[in-house]
Amino acid sequence: MRLILCLLGLLTLAACAEPKWADDAAVTRAVYTSQAPTSVTLFTVVRKRDGSSGHSGLMVNGAQRIIFDPAGSWNHPDVPERNDVLYGMTDKMVAFYIDYHARETYDVVEQTVPVTPQVAAMVAQRMQSYGAVPKAHCARAITGVLDGVPGFEDVGRTWYPTKLMQRFDQLPGVVKRTITDDSADKNHGVLLVQAGDPRLTN
Repeated sequence: MRLILCLLGLLTLAACAEPKWADDAAVTRAVYTSQAPTSVTLFTVVRKRDGSSGHSGLMVNGAQRIIFDPAGSWNHPDVPERNDVLYGMTDKMVAFYIDYHARETYDVVEQTVPVTPQVAAMVAQRMQSYGAVPKAHCARAITGVLDGVPGFEDVGRTWYPTKLMQRFDQLPGVVKRTITDDSADKNHGVLLVQAGDPRLTN
């Protein structure tokens, strides 16, 4: 009986995922390639009051720059989405993404790890093939994408964004910054964060 209940629970959670599939033309138009070195970046939304975390997102900069935002709520009309993968992540769109999450009650912790083009391609492929993610599964999905990827073996699997963030801190070459914003919660995501904004702090 317990096994049946567990299976029913898993099916119910899977049913909560919200599949999206932008058409080929939209994705092709949106493709953006950054000149920055190939890398993998973890975003963690952290509650200022107690340090607990609310969400995780994963960005890869390789042949193109995309974000895996499992069960995330951010969207933009110029950013097509396929099952939680966001395409066309220019510098401006990444700034929008960060600004949406950083507000008076939450900071955003950004951790970037340099990787080879081959590793970037592997992570991107796994992100794109993972599928739509149910609510509250963001860290679990991201660690599933990274499971077995060279250089990320020590990340392991976890359900908790804070634990994932702590494990990223231990990766060789990681560069970390915290983005703060004092905008009211109801106004988050309205302002565009410009390059050099004083809210971007090391």
